[in-house]
Amino acid sequence: MAGHSKWANIQHRKGRQDAVRAKLFSKLSKEITVAAKMGDPDPEKNPRLRLAVKEAKSQSMPKDNIDRAIKKSQAGEGDDYEEIRYEGYGPNGVAVIVEAMTDNRNRTASTVRSTFTKNGGNLGETGSVGFMFDRKGEVTYPAEVGDADTVMMAAIEAGAEDVESSEDGHVIWCADTDLNEVATALEAALGESESTKLVWKPTTTTEMDFDGMQKLMKLIDALEDDDDVQRVTSNFEASDEVMSQL
Repeated sequence: MAGHSKWANIQHRKGRQDAVRAKLFSKLSKEITVAAKMGDPDPEKNPRLRLAVKEAKSQSMPKDNIDRAIKKSQAGEGDDYEEIRYEGYGPNGVAVIVEAMTDNRNRTASTVRSTFTKNGGNLGETGSVGFMFDRKGEVTYPAEVGDADTVMMAAIEAGAEDVESSEDGHVIWCADTDLNEVATALEAALGESESTKLVWKPTTTTEMDFDGMQKLMKLIDALEDDDDVQRVTSNFEASDEVMSQL
């Protein structure tokens, strides 16, 4: 299984812990508010909002929280948020992309730069690592939704590009611009997905040992702890043995 998928699994487990749930809901709410502000407050008429709401539901975010986040957009909140992408290197030269949503560019840049420096990495220029990733749509389903052939056929019919199936589940990839349409078609064929979102998919990876993975996770945890940071992606590759030790 690709390193990206393994990190997604780590994030998934972390997302189930109560300690990070409040922070996760805060980040999801911010995305919903901004998506609603940029378009129609009706998810059915606003693809970005629909995906944001879908992802929030997949993380068990209460409906009241979702409705409140949408209403905030109508009250003028979310006007000042700016989406910024930072790129840098972590331990062992692993590539890291940080996606932020902030109302203070200087504050966020300073915090992200400091976090990289304190955790054995360094912040680079925009484009310094981005060429090692493709922007893709990612839809995940549990293994019990069907066997690999069933999911592959549904994905082909939906217009997806690729499918990775394992005992952990199914990861379906599509062009970033097709995510809303592909997700809707898959939902009709396979039911509700576990997750539907835009991601940075590594095209090249950096092999990490146990020590390197510990340092990388410390860096990513510190970045994700910043309220301005929405998500962090890395292009690490690690063996099953290393992952089992974490």
